[in-house]
Amino acid sequence: MAEARGYRPIEDYAAIGDCHGCALVARDGSIDWCCLERFDADPVAFRILDAGKGGYFAITAHDLVDATRAYLPRTNVLRTELRARAGRVAVTDFMPIARAADAGPNNYVDLEVPGWLVRRIDVIEGEVDISVEFRAAPDFARKAPALRPVDAGFELEGAGLALRSDLALEAEGSRIVARVRLAAGARRFVVLAPTAARVDAAAVDAVLAVTEAYWREWIAYCRYSGPHKAFVERSALVLKMMTYPPKGTCVAAMTTSLPEAIGGPRNWDYRYCWIRDASLMLHALASLGYSGESDRFFGFLCEKIGEGAKNLKLMYGIGGERDIDESELAHLDGYAGSRPVRIGNGAHDQRQTDLYGYILEGALIYKKLGRAINPGDEKALAEIADFIAEVWSLPDSGIWEARDEPRHFVHSKAMCWVVLDRAIQLLGERAEWVELRGKIWDEILARGRDASDGRLLQSYEDHGAANVDAALLQLAVLGLPLEVATLRSTRLAVERELQVGDFLLRYKRADGLAGGEGAFLVCSFWHVDSLLAEGEGEAATRLFERLLGCANDVGLYAEEIDPHSGAFLGNFPQAFTHLGLINTAVSLGLFQKYGPEAVRGGYADRARRSVRSTFGWRGVLAALLSTGHIRLFSSRASRMPRQK
Repeated sequence: MAEARGYRPIEDYAAIGDCHGCALVARDGSIDWCCLERFDADPVAFRILDAGKGGYFAITAHDLVDATRAYLPRTNVLRTELRARAGRVAVTDFMPIARAADAGPNNYVDLEVPGWLVRRIDVIEGEVDISVEFRAAPDFARKAPALRPVDAGFELEGAGLALRSDLALEAEGSRIVARVRLAAGARRFVVLAPTAARVDAAAVDAVLAVTEAYWREWIAYCRYSGPHKAFVERSALVLKMMTYPPKGTCVAAMTTSLPEAIGGPRNWDYRYCWIRDASLMLHALASLGYSGESDRFFGFLCEKIGEGAKNLKLMYGIGGERDIDESELAHLDGYAGSRPVRIGNGAHDQRQTDLYGYILEGALIYKKLGRAINPGDEKALAEIADFIAEVWSLPDSGIWEARDEPRHFVHSKAMCWVVLDRAIQLLGERAEWVELRGKIWDEILARGRDASDGRLLQSYEDHGAANVDAALLQLAVLGLPLEVATLRSTRLAVERELQVGDFLLRYKRADGLAGGEGAFLVCSFWHVDSLLAEGEGEAATRLFERLLGCANDVGLYAEEIDPHSGAFLGNFPQAFTHLGLINTAVSLGLFQKYGPEAVRGGYADRARRSVRSTFGWRGVLAALLSTGHIRLFSSRASRMPRQK
């Protein structure tokens, strides 16, 4: 359906980025989404949301026969090979990134990012006719583009950007184009960069070398050596690319408004920092041995908690902005006619009490991996526990951000239990916390289970077969005092009501929104986790390996998947899915070594065990590296060269 309307399948895209902005590159060499400098900026290319009006940046080989692509090994630099009838062309796409000039040893969070989008063209074989086409559509096509000639290219007036190339660029209306025949051995570049940037072939080669070095050095710190390492490393590289180091935040996805069902209205803007998603993302990176990203996010988190636990929002702008008002761009078609296109997110004002559990779990990971929590931050964490004591009994909007009336979601109640349990582990036993933790648990057992089989319910309000929620599978690996029989009956109910093939719907009840959705991919990884927690290692392993086969050709996942066709749905790439893959791989490795008990504890327990025990001397070495006692790399390779 999407292709019939002139839209490429979501799985046809690969992502590049520089931990500030990002771009999506289609299999045929067209960039149809690009935000420079900030993930949530107005895009300079957005054809993925409107095939007719949206801007794009295409490089095409005439008489194209086939296209293949792959990331350069252990990097986020993409190389696409276009095979035409007359020869072959390689297009290398990346956004330059380097360690800051004053960054100390092992510091990969203080960055130098020039804000370039670089496309290098190399003719491998034959003689090929190549077209370059860039169409400007500023302010989501609400303004007429203005192009002004500058040295070696054109400036996009008002945007502070210029397209430069060593090809002969020409302006044709709102487009900048170049058409050329190149023979084997030819190398050219096209770069979108700030107008003042000095761009030439030597600069392009230099920043490519530095960018490759940055990514390879960063991934070399990964301590993971368990099953399916290549998939784990690719997911780690994706998550790192989605962080925003200036504030320590990270985005839930790189895009807005890619639909949960083609033609439907469930199209949301995910280019913001959800506290829950960010906490889980840093849980995943911490389990691989990364501390810099955790330090930076924990600092951001403590800053926001310091504004008062009751004032903490479930999501922020990546710069820490509190107001993310939602609006609709009615003039845009939407992906394959999926309207509306939205910017901003109206869920930012919801109360979701489960997110506080992830915050306290993140703090526990931070502490168990040897980091110090200062007295001021301890006070803020205690305030969260006291705040939960005030609100735990109230209904909320739940993990899935339903837009109907708040309910008493069992998952949210269980995460309130987690808040108090982790507060006790972090700050010591306080009688009121111990008492309340027990009271919450007693209520969950009394009101949150089905009387017939003991399974957990989605909410207190509803009963019957439809009262099932895939989020309940996550509770199997959060250290809750659940009996294996309860875990099993809950999983079986989820499978019975929500499973379609290897995939799971989130829930079935009405939620105040029109339209349907696909299967939510992270739920399938939670499904694997729940099987491991029950001791069903063989079934869990088979399911995990089938899920790995659902990635696109460059190892990326979207938010959802059509369980019948396998087509990607929702925003892309999705942090939730990739962090789920990492956490499940870690759990699988622990299960294989220590059995189900090693899986049932919280994320903090698994992170500590995976770093300090699972990988032996590597964990010790990495701990020394993280404190700067040993230097693994020369600091020069991943630092930006100075232009003369």
